[in-house]
Amino acid sequence: MTKTDPGRIRETLDSLYRSESGRILATLIRLLGDLDIAEDALHDAFKAALEQWPAEGIPSNPRSWLVSAGRFKAIDRLRRTARFDTYLDTIGEQFDADAKDPSELADEGVSDDQLRLIFTCCHPSLAPESRIALTLREVCGLTTEEIASAFLATPPALAQRIVRAKAKIRDAHIPYEVPSPSDLPKRLDTVLHVVYLVFNEGYSASSGGSLTRSDLSGEAIRLGRVLVELLPEPEAMGLLALMLIQESRRSARTSAEGDLILLEDQDRSLWNREYIAEGSALVERALLSRRFGPYTIQAAIAAVHAGAPNAAATDWQEIVGLYDVLIRAEPSPVVELNRAVAVAMRNTPEAGLVLIDAILSRGDLADYHLAHSARGELCRRLGRFEEARASFTRALSLVRQEPERRFLERRLRELPG
Repeated sequence: MTKTDPGRIRETLDSLYRSESGRILATLIRLLGDLDIAEDALHDAFKAALEQWPAEGIPSNPRSWLVSAGRFKAIDRLRRTARFDTYLDTIGEQFDADAKDPSELADEGVSDDQLRLIFTCCHPSLAPESRIALTLREVCGLTTEEIASAFLATPPALAQRIVRAKAKIRDAHIPYEVPSPSDLPKRLDTVLHVVYLVFNEGYSASSGGSLTRSDLSGEAIRLGRVLVELLPEPEAMGLLALMLIQESRRSARTSAEGDLILLEDQDRSLWNREYIAEGSALVERALLSRRFGPYTIQAAIAAVHAGAPNAAATDWQEIVGLYDVLIRAEPSPVVELNRAVAVAMRNTPEAGLVLIDAILSRGDLADYHLAHSARGELCRRLGRFEEARASFTRALSLVRQEPERRFLERRLRELPG
């Protein structure tokens, strides 16, 4: 190693933190056995690198150096603060007895480390909102402030949520491990659900002034890629495919002013064809496995939309058929609503309206603004303007996102009379 410019060192460490901190943290958790201690070790390691690398140079294997530095910093910290704690003394003795080369410790089982961390953060014993917060914090490396901003929480409240989740992991002795083959399907469903919730908040923010949050959807896609690489199960591939194909439309979903543009009105030349090609290939792989589930079916629906050169060329017959399969795999009123819209496009607006009215008459989706918005749109197309006005007004009273609010207000202004 040779002496290196401090500015370059800082740039290198910033890049390493963005790309490697999750892997380094996962390995430190394996080596140290405690999430909080590993977090402190991670930060100590980067601080040590900032101090030492300008004089010593950038090591040939920076990640291994950081893991080793973090490990030894943790040992020192434990020794200084042990206060005759038997547990900490035992850990220190264990570290001293470990004769492996530090670089071997750093590189051993990195993929498994990442999987262990993901499954721990998404453990079903944790509250759903805690799973999301902990995954974004520990796996993705987002700051508490960034997560709080994304989910409209105050940083102190979000920090407490993360603290409680860590305490639950510690006190309930939640194992830091990949589930056994028999438990994997159920546990993987929980992980995929967390990743998709993160993506949805980024792809279509639940509230606020912006339609999307590219940072969150980007993190979800990165997590999806990690899962497919480390655990290439069909539904993991299906979820990644779904996210990629949906994300491919980001540039076309809003105007320069931030207003919502419906799928049928989007400029398809703006769609990201690389994402579509990658997502479509993943859909095919998942379907060929014959072990696919709801995410793969949704991805197949998205792929049909992506494959149409224009809205008029959309194969609505295929889409309705896929929704029929999806309803059998994962029945829900929202899936029924989406199928009703597809039926309206395949047959007539009236056919879709009958289905939506049946959903609403059951009391399902009564407070779901998209159900009333869809009903208003079909009534508008049928010339039933007073009904359209009532439905759009109801949707407007429920919506929390500013671009959607402006869209509904525009629809109301455009109605005759």
